Amino acid sequence: MNLIKHQIFYIPEAKNRLESLCELKCDTSIDPSYFYGLARICQYIQRLIIAVNIVPKSNSGIAKLIEVQKNLKYFEWTDDFDVDYFTDDPYKETFLELEKKAGFLNHLKLSFLYIDSFDYTIMQRLLLKLHNIKTLKINDFSFIYESTFKTLVYNDLEILNIDYITIGETSIIIENSGGHLKEVSLKPYDFIYYQDNFSDESLIFIRKIYENCPLIEYLSLAFLPSKNHFIEFEKLLQKIEKKY
Repeated sequence: MNLIKHQIFYIPEAKNRLESLCELKCDTSIDPSYFYGLARICQYIQRLIIAVNIVPKSNSGIAKLIEVQKNLKYFEWTDDFDVDYFTDDPYKETFLELEKKAGFLNHLKLSFLYIDSFDYTIMQRLLLKLHNIKTLKINDFSFIYESTFKTLVYNDLEILNIDYITIGETSIIIENSGGHLKEVSLKPYDFIYYQDNFSDESLIFIRKIYENCPLIEYLSLAFLPSKNHFIEFEKLLQKIEKKY
């Protein structure tokens, strides 16, 4: 998409060739007019992969393209810009439309630059509406209020991959999942050094895994080398062994 030099949707037969487009990779530096043109033709895109590069800014064309989609299953968003250039909100317009499609999404991958002063309310609302999500991969969950975690119910979740999240917060998500989790991949290393309750939280985390994840195949796990932890870890291994 980023190599387009002319509006191909004006070419004869463009509709016949593009209306069945099922995957699109693009970035926000592309002129919105291209996306408006595609929106008139391509309404059954299943996979949409977007990179925010150069100067972060809103792209109304991308928002329009999302608005007209009737079968969007996979959405991926990657920030690839210098935070010093963050002057405009690149998320609001796009994520307002994505929120309306949240119930159709099966896979969501977000990698964005967290900025303290930014309002992430839109993303919080989106996460609350992912009723059919199977893959949830986000680099930072620190914008979610603690009270919100108990309302995140993902009954079909199979893959949970989050970089910046506490063990306790993850336990809540796992408890509210529907027993289909196959992969839980976390990077909670920073929390080990300043969480006073890490020992207790990690014990609870192990229990939540063997109580709620009968299909688990891949797990990243951090815990203290205490007797209680090894007892719980052994229970987890026994549960996994029975599956095979």
